[in-house]
Amino acid sequence: MALARNETGAGATARAFWSQIHPVFMTPPLAASLFGAILARSVEPTLAIVHVVAMFAAVYTAHVKDGYVDFHVRGEDDAHPLTERGCHVGLALSTAVFALCCLLLLVFVNWVAVALTLPTWVIAYHHAPQLDMHPVTATVGYPLGIALSLLGGFYVQAETIAAVPLGFALVFLLLLSGIKVIDDAQDYAYDRSIEKRTVAVTVGPHRAYAVAYGLMVTALLVVVGFAVARVFPPTAVFAALAFGAVALVARRAGPDIATMLLIRGSYVFLAVLVFAVWFEPLAWIG
Repeated sequence: MALARNETGAGATARAFWSQIHPVFMTPPLAASLFGAILARSVEPTLAIVHVVAMFAAVYTAHVKDGYVDFHVRGEDDAHPLTERGCHVGLALSTAVFALCCLLLLVFVNWVAVALTLPTWVIAYHHAPQLDMHPVTATVGYPLGIALSLLGGFYVQAETIAAVPLGFALVFLLLLSGIKVIDDAQDYAYDRSIEKRTVAVTVGPHRAYAVAYGLMVTALLVVVGFAVARVFPPTAVFAALAFGAVALVARRAGPDIATMLLIRGSYVFLAVLVFAVWFEPLAWIG
């Protein structure tokens, strides 16, 4: 039975599976894992790679499952490159890779590393059709996965949990939850028609924007507060300023343009934080 819907052959099948890698949403979890490793001061490259591959497998699982549900189950999408069997094969392969990574983390780190890593796959697999139907889980699922990716990336290197990675995980959870609220607002009319309870559907688009920017402002204030308290390096304030500038521009745009700007603004935010941590004297990390 064919794995790709529109073409046949090994090349077509490979392209169909490759299509489930969406860089815009794939990059942040992988970058968060590496950022967590950087926070641990001393980086063991092999362990970092294992954790990054685990995060890749988890996000790939989310993409395949989401596409499978939206096209083959709900009929929401007009097309999908994989057949139903192709989706099942993709899920099996990504899950097998994730399980192998967890086994390696158990052997070379400990069970806590696995405990921090495993929930990312659980969130990914159950995003559709379970978690994406409730306003809270639909909003925080992806941000929580990134927060766990950061914590896991730190733990597999340091084998401990510290205030700094916890603080950064909180910041990303708040910031990305705000972006996710606006992202979901793009599909307000359709989500409302199928009773999909995103924040925009639950409280209305106008209030959803207030919730979204409230979460993002809170995240930026946390960065500033932690920088003043010397939990974060003082230069982390520049990350808050950079993202704040992007958010001000996005505030005047519609949901689709705002989402594009804010996601790319989150890349800038992370890049400035990496710069701050990399070049700041590490005495502040206790």
